[in-house]
Amino acid sequence: MENKRITLAHGNGGRLMHELIDRLRLKFSNKILNEMADAAELDIGKNRLAFSTDSYVVKPIFFPGGDIGRLAVYGTINDISMKGARPLFISLAFIIEEGLELSILDRIVKSIKEASLRAKVKIVTGDIKVVEKGAADKIFINTSGIGAIGNPERRIGSKANKGDAIIINGAIAEHGMAILNAREKLGFISDIKSDCRNVNFEVQRCLAASKNISVMRDPTRGGLATTLNEIAATSNLGIEIHEKAIPIKPCVKKMCDVLGFDPLYVANEGKFVCFANKKDTAKLKRAIGKGARIIGTVTASHKKEVHLNTEIGSSRILPMLESDQLPRIC
Repeated sequence: MENKRITLAHGNGGRLMHELIDRLRLKFSNKILNEMADAAELDIGKNRLAFSTDSYVVKPIFFPGGDIGRLAVYGTINDISMKGARPLFISLAFIIEEGLELSILDRIVKSIKEASLRAKVKIVTGDIKVVEKGAADKIFINTSGIGAIGNPERRIGSKANKGDAIIINGAIAEHGMAILNAREKLGFISDIKSDCRNVNFEVQRCLAASKNISVMRDPTRGGLATTLNEIAATSNLGIEIHEKAIPIKPCVKKMCDVLGFDPLYVANEGKFVCFANKKDTAKLKRAIGKGARIIGTVTASHKKEVHLNTEIGSSRILPMLESDQLPRIC
């Protein structure tokens, strides 16, 4: 039976969210929108731009390793970066619940300023709305961003190529587990912090190192497994990844094991996967830095599926996230 009401699971990055997006997208169908990327590529005269928008409702608004302000800046510029663009400008809109302390707003704005300076982007326009107490949860932030694609002839698309290597820039699942521990006050004594950070400079180094990058994506809601499923489906190819190769910090893995979370489905906020010709993997690893790992390949031996080769030598299918692991993660 069709669910006729929105649930929190519709925002978790998994199958239900994709079904909801498709339901809405079909009302506005066009070539740019139908690419289903986190940022749109736009031709403006002789210039090619990337444009993205996002809203942030994370709970709690302050968490180990970041806050809603930093998340809003980095989340938007990371989406722009995934199109191979250099982020330039950001808009900033606040929806504030009546009663929010001005000291909290000042703290968030300070974080936004620091993040924008670090990422070398400018806040150029914005808006403020205040709603009655109970009509929001402290503060929500909407951002939009614009970036320049340096080479209009070069395209970082949504489809991978057969034989592509898959590289990730660091350990997964830190953001989701940091949020969970802070939100639920679980009392885990650990140094787990969100990986909330900008990746635009790493991406630009990758673009300088290789002309054979087909896809870049940041695995946020739904985690690494869901992002890989999206790429496999769009590419009409299969993906194989190796469990031993996927970087996970011991403290994160331990917390996931205790709570029954699969780190492959836990959100990230400072990670990206790069699909590129195998001959360029060494150059790309150097461009990314010490956290880079080759985690898998693209194959034609199966279509639209992600297979995980486990540490014990078996293989299993990794489906898209089905249930709601953790809502309001960003």
